[in-house]
Amino acid sequence: MFDELKEVVKEFLKKLFSSRLFALAVIFTLMYAGLIGKLFNLQIIHGDEYQQSYMQRTEKMVTAPGTRGNIYDRNGKLLAYNELAYSVTIQDLGDYPRPADRNAMIYRLVTILERRGEKVEGKLEIAINEQGEMYFTTTSKASHKRFLLNFYGISSEKLDDASGRYPSDITAREAFELKKSSGRDGYNLNDMKDEEGNPLELTDQTALDMINIIYTMKLTEYQKYESTTVATNVSRETMTEIHENAADLKGVSVEESYIRVYNDSLYFSPIIGYTGKVQEEQVDRLNEQWREEENKKGKNLTEEDEKYNLNDVVGRIGIEQYMELDLQGEKGYTKMYVDNMGRPREVIEQQDAKAGNDVYLTIDRDLQIATYKLMEQQLAGIITKFLVNEDVDPATVKDGSKKPIPVKNAYYQLINNNVLSLEAMAEPDASSVENKIYSTYTSSKTQILTDIKNELLSPHARAMNDLPEDMKSYMNYIYSFLASEETGIIKRDKIDTSSEEYLSWKEGTISLRDYIYSGISGNWIDTTKLDSENKYSNADDSFAQLVDYICVHLEEDGKFTKRMFRYLINNEVIRGSELCLALFDQGVLEPDPGAQAALAGGDSVYAYNFIKKKISNLELTPAQLALDPCTAGAVVTDVRTGEVLALVSYPSYDNNKMSGSVDAAYFAKLQNDMSNPLYNNATQAIKAPGSTFKPITAVAALEEGVISLTDTIECTGSYDLSSPPINCWVFPGRHGVEDIVTGIQNSCNVVFAELGHRLSLTEDGTYSSEKGLEAIRKYASMFGLDHTSGIELPETEPHLTTEDPERSAMGQGTNSYSNVQLSRYISAVANRGTVFELSLLDKLTDSDGNLIEDYTPETSSQIEAKTSTWDAVQSGIRRVVTEGSAKSVFAGSHVEVAGKTGTAQEDRSRSNHAFFVSFAPYSNPEIAVTVNIPYGYAGTNAASLGKQIYEYYYGYTSFEEIVGSGALSASNSSVEE
Repeated sequence: MFDELKEVVKEFLKKLFSSRLFALAVIFTLMYAGLIGKLFNLQIIHGDEYQQSYMQRTEKMVTAPGTRGNIYDRNGKLLAYNELAYSVTIQDLGDYPRPADRNAMIYRLVTILERRGEKVEGKLEIAINEQGEMYFTTTSKASHKRFLLNFYGISSEKLDDASGRYPSDITAREAFELKKSSGRDGYNLNDMKDEEGNPLELTDQTALDMINIIYTMKLTEYQKYESTTVATNVSRETMTEIHENAADLKGVSVEESYIRVYNDSLYFSPIIGYTGKVQEEQVDRLNEQWREEENKKGKNLTEEDEKYNLNDVVGRIGIEQYMELDLQGEKGYTKMYVDNMGRPREVIEQQDAKAGNDVYLTIDRDLQIATYKLMEQQLAGIITKFLVNEDVDPATVKDGSKKPIPVKNAYYQLINNNVLSLEAMAEPDASSVENKIYSTYTSSKTQILTDIKNELLSPHARAMNDLPEDMKSYMNYIYSFLASEETGIIKRDKIDTSSEEYLSWKEGTISLRDYIYSGISGNWIDTTKLDSENKYSNADDSFAQLVDYICVHLEEDGKFTKRMFRYLINNEVIRGSELCLALFDQGVLEPDPGAQAALAGGDSVYAYNFIKKKISNLELTPAQLALDPCTAGAVVTDVRTGEVLALVSYPSYDNNKMSGSVDAAYFAKLQNDMSNPLYNNATQAIKAPGSTFKPITAVAALEEGVISLTDTIECTGSYDLSSPPINCWVFPGRHGVEDIVTGIQNSCNVVFAELGHRLSLTEDGTYSSEKGLEAIRKYASMFGLDHTSGIELPETEPHLTTEDPERSAMGQGTNSYSNVQLSRYISAVANRGTVFELSLLDKLTDSDGNLIEDYTPETSSQIEAKTSTWDAVQSGIRRVVTEGSAKSVFAGSHVEVAGKTGTAQEDRSRSNHAFFVSFAPYSNPEIAVTVNIPYGYAGTNAASLGKQIYEYYYGYTSFEEIVGSGALSASNSSVEE
């Protein structure tokens, strides 16, 4: 049995080895064995080595921002913090090597974002306004130039070079079309196809959003491992849709992030500011500042060490900017290997981000808000007092404390300051009232443009002085337009100012037509700007082409539209009652059937009382109307420490709409707002201080010995040692005999002009204006008025007077100071000589509340003056309130206030500026309140606001009472110059 089996096996093996299949099997076995051995060698023995060689690994570090520190008021009330949000990011992972594929993906992403109402953000500084017009969002010439250099991807020397490829005068629309195009500088959006292969028609907004994303990605395309944020604070619905379309949106992610949120933003934005993407020019400066601070702590950082890059969010203005290095958290990081496509392969090292430090301000949140509310109420009170239902030219009223405000000015401002939208009136769903206003406007516009054209082309064109007021205004507008830097058709520098035509133009005895004809012959009209095909046109042809050019421009000119509205309202072609009704239709006012029915009757008296009531109730604010006065500033300081308890600028803005990614439409609205909400009236508005300066002159006179406490000066109503004579504010009345204290009390111009004169006398009695000015500047400098206040915000430099010692001693001359600078000065008067460098900073803590630094305002200087001098000056200031110009304002006041009003006239066609500097309690000073109301009519109006601030601070009125109140009554007191 065994032998048989052995024979069978033997026979099988014999056949197997003699078979051709066996030879093939051996060959294949050897081949597979070799292949397996090679794979084992490649993947197991030398796998890491070959993989690293293939991937061309590069070590990269990806950073994660730390949470920004919070900002609190002095009592720990939260003002600025971070809120968890979700951001849409995009990263170039190499999945879309062809522009067409990339564009298709970005189109899908933008379509989702737009459908969900999300705002695409990036570094492309172009936006679209409500009229569909494109504009640059750059805020200065320097920032615009930087944008263009990045936009073209060139160095500065190539801008406007001979090639003509990089013009600096490119319009926003032209820049948009350039990037949309298929040229070498474009993104090929014009070549896009829909799913059926037909050309894809993109809306301007969609194309602009796509360009914004691509442009921003290209700024950092050398860092493919870094993601680009394209939308922040997106909704959950947006997140869900993006996740559902992930297969078609490769590289797009939704990531956790933080947005900066500001409580009570309207009241604190001028102080706190806002955050935003770091500007390119800021990065190096911030890194340098950071290295300097860190090296002071003993570190040894070099220029290679950096904290900031182009993806960082930093403080742009205000405390957010000033305390940037402290508020900015420490970044976390992940060290990794990335392949030659920029894709992460291996994490080497990782560190978590750390929160920034918390900043506490010296500001009292409730006092800040109450002061803002009181300020708005005071402005409304002034406007309603001087609002009249009659046609009056305020320029004809010489007394700057009594200029009326015609109600038609208020109606006009509803259009002029964009309270009402003309574009909304043109919409198909506009109300009947809106349709009527718009129809009246369009038909009037057609007639006005026809009249303008006929007047310009008439061989008997009328001289400017012979034109009706509206036509004269239109002709002046045309001239200004042609002579503007943007248009450049009239070359002002080439006009012969001694010519007969020029002199006639200045006198108004020549028509615009004839004056322009003289410009064509005199070669100061640049006809090449008209793009004429006929290079050899005669004067008549050139003028005709110019008229056509003017008419085309006026047809689309929004500013000219508003000028037309000025006269349409003045002439009651469009009535105030119609505009008031439109306020309801456009949602500016809440519906009121009774008032709407009454306004529909067209009663002008009812319309006047209606708008007056709405202003008084603050349903229409001074900021919206932008009439005089519509701005103000106030500062409250602790005179014992130099801490600022409130720093208020009216009007203000919502910094939540400015933070992170600026809302371009909102920013454009702020820039076009005639009340200038982006301007800090407490730190940047500098004006002649008027009579608020007189206490400094009193200190100078007493300390320099030009008057004693017992000396007297007689006020006759006019001081005739100056040329022209200086009238006292009571002229033709007189104050009679006064000493230094009653001189301050009465704010007597004669007394202080005489003191300025005496300070100008040398020892031998010779008059030297420079000596007087030197003395005034010396004492103004002693009170800190020769430099900025120390506040941690941008501040306009003060200006010490340089002429006319007599008027300078009264606070006129060329004295010019901001509210916060006057606040430091009056604080020094209150505390008898300590001049602080004012501060908004209370303390700095880490995120756990541990104290890092306790800030204390520095003492700038100490004024050494006699006790008797301080007694006299403080007594005089107190008597201003008890016996002088502010007596009626403070009648019944619960607080022992010492203060000095001031009234200064800057423009005789407008009302006076109003000032008030003060401190309280008089017997033991604690705080100083300083108020300025540009064009506020009289210093007593500023004093009235000061009184209300004191009443609140010392608890005589509640926060709830102030917040719920309407306009405050304007003062009826007499005023001093």
